[in-house]
Amino acid sequence: MFGLTTGDNIKNLTDEEILARVQVEPWLFTAILERYQAAFLRKSKSIIFNEQDAEEVVQDAFTKIYINAHKFEVREGAKFSSWAYTILVNTALTRYQKCVKEGKRTLLLDPEYMELIGDIREHSGFDHDKDAIERILVNLPGHFARVLRLHYLEHWSHKDIANESGESVGAIKARIHRAKAEFRKEAKNQGV
Repeated sequence: MFGLTTGDNIKNLTDEEILARVQVEPWLFTAILERYQAAFLRKSKSIIFNEQDAEEVVQDAFTKIYINAHKFEVREGAKFSSWAYTILVNTALTRYQKCVKEGKRTLLLDPEYMELIGDIREHSGFDHDKDAIERILVNLPGHFARVLRLHYLEHWSHKDIANESGESVGAIKARIHRAKAEFRKEAKNQGV
């Protein structure tokens, strides 16, 4: 039906074309692996901070992409790379959260993020880097917690978040502003 058999022709296929054909020609998925593996590993390491865990996250993300290939829809402004990076980041954040809960990781905080919670050390007796931030983020709506994590913990720019989510930079800035307000409100509710 499709008739491609040489490696040179595979290079000419877009990511979206490969994904559409992977159900019938699973061997095409190797092109996706080759195109994204190094970048995925770098991104995963920036979240996980452990080579072995980062490699497992990348492997899990590629598995999810392959299994869910039929769910990807080509839409204007939405590219395969954005969809794939969303899967990777969500997989990495899930792994990271698990490690935090198990006490294997601590959060690295951006100075601006620290402003959100005020001077916790003076007012509380717990380790704010792990306990307070996680308790607050867990109680926020998912879209607010996610944008705060990406912007402040992962140091993503507004533009990067917008590209990844398919939204405008203005929408991301507005969401971050609302998320910060909700974060402060939740911190106050928790007495932090």
